Amino acid sequence: MARGNLTRVSEFVLMSFSSLPTEIQSLLFLTFLIIYLVTLMGNSLIILITLADPTLHSPMYFFLRNLSFLEIGFNLVIVPKMLGTLIVQDTTISFRGCATQMYFFFFFGAAECSLLATMAYDRYVAICYPLHYPVIMNQRTRAKLAFAAWFPGFPVATVQTTWLFSFPFCGANKVNHFFCDSPPVLRLVCADTALFEIYAVVGSIIFIMIPCLLILCSYTRIAGAILKIPSAKGKQKAFSTCSSHLLVVSLFYVSSSLTYARPKSNNSPESKKLLSLSYTVVTPMLNPIIYSLRNNEVKNAIGRTFRKFVGLRNCIL
Repeated sequence: MARGNLTRVSEFVLMSFSSLPTEIQSLLFLTFLIIYLVTLMGNSLIILITLADPTLHSPMYFFLRNLSFLEIGFNLVIVPKMLGTLIVQDTTISFRGCATQMYFFFFFGAAECSLLATMAYDRYVAICYPLHYPVIMNQRTRAKLAFAAWFPGFPVATVQTTWLFSFPFCGANKVNHFFCDSPPVLRLVCADTALFEIYAVVGSIIFIMIPCLLILCSYTRIAGAILKIPSAKGKQKAFSTCSSHLLVVSLFYVSSSLTYARPKSNNSPESKKLLSLSYTVVTPMLNPIIYSLRNNEVKNAIGRTFRKFVGLRNCIL
């Protein structure tokens, strides 16, 4: 099709869950709103507790605080617009708004992949080299690792978003998703996207599979070290410090790898929406729950902070 005959797209329409009955959409709105509020409160609590309690100033909780910041950003990018499509049927999003949403989605997504790998390395050092852990994971090293985890998001988001939105879009502007993700937007392009798809697959391998392999390597070494611990109590304690992270990694990587391994796959849009919900909505809510309920240090810190707050409030009153 000649470029002169193309209709310039100035906005997109997010199909979201419009195929469902109104009653179901209202129920979804209430469900996602509760999840959204729990996510914001839970991750904010993790940030405040790890900052306020001196016993949680270790490298593990430093990285957990970074993860909570990331999950809040992830949710702010995706969920408010999705709630709007459900309750007030505000399904339109501007061309720039769609590009901006996609940019920050890829930024936070790439950062989370890197950060989860960094957290696995932290657990590897703590369990395999416990005596050297304070020296290896000093404040300077922590800062460098955090920067290395956050930085890849910038080039990934910039290249992917700029390249995708430089393509011509034909008259169709309906994005069959609840946010501006790459695969459904790519379907609206009326140009040869073969090179971009190759880049997308390579990018998925680099920023999803390579961190995943690093995590697997770390936990292979960790498992070997745990098996060498003579006491059952020692083994249980070492495993408990890793189980929460392993659960979070499993939830995130399984769904994201299934979604982005093939940008134009024949999987139904509805199945991709369900997969996307797992790592954009559900996992950010579960992270603080997993890390708090399965971690006595966090539970004790929450109790101490709450008692201090109540005591301070009674003194003021």
